[in-house]
Amino acid sequence: MSRKDFEVLSRETVYSGFFSLEKYALRHTLYQGGWSQTVSRELFRRNNCVAVLLYDPERDEVVLTEQFRVGALQHPQRAWLLEIVAGAIEDGETAEQVAYRESLEEAGCEIGELLEIMQFYTTPGGSSERITLYCGRVDSSRASGVHGLQEEGEDILVSTVKAEQAFKLLADGGFESGPAIIAIQWLYMHRQRLREQWLGA
Repeated sequence: MSRKDFEVLSRETVYSGFFSLEKYALRHTLYQGGWSQTVSRELFRRNNCVAVLLYDPERDEVVLTEQFRVGALQHPQRAWLLEIVAGAIEDGETAEQVAYRESLEEAGCEIGELLEIMQFYTTPGGSSERITLYCGRVDSSRASGVHGLQEEGEDILVSTVKAEQAFKLLADGGFESGPAIIAIQWLYMHRQRLREQWLGA
């Protein structure tokens, strides 16, 4: 196996705002040996994020959010996406702190126990975003209404569904947000063990 290495030849910030866009010239080693030619790549840079699957093991319910997403504008009839709680990690925050904060801000839910599921890149072909995915134990009987921070223009509808209904939504294509799809698939695989862990059953 050849060594894995890369060399950044130049980097330019093309745009800087809430997000930033950087343009790179780079080269990297090849599997069959030697180096690639110089390639040009754009990188969409944003803070790493946290997503939280809010689950009530006693009621066997999942808390879902729904909100307008500019990334879905090309499909106007589906621009409001069914999701799980998520948010960016700000300077000085840990991923766990964001999980607790966003669950309150977006769903009005206090997390009792928090379990890290995994970490993953969303679209590594062009974005630096890496997500830490958690499952948070909540009391879903308190989850309802519209939430979000007014100063951030958030308008988030909160609802609850039985776990089996969430699995059916997944099978029927009801989720189009990556973190939600991964989280519901994880719950499908681990629900029984999770309930035994949290309920002592």
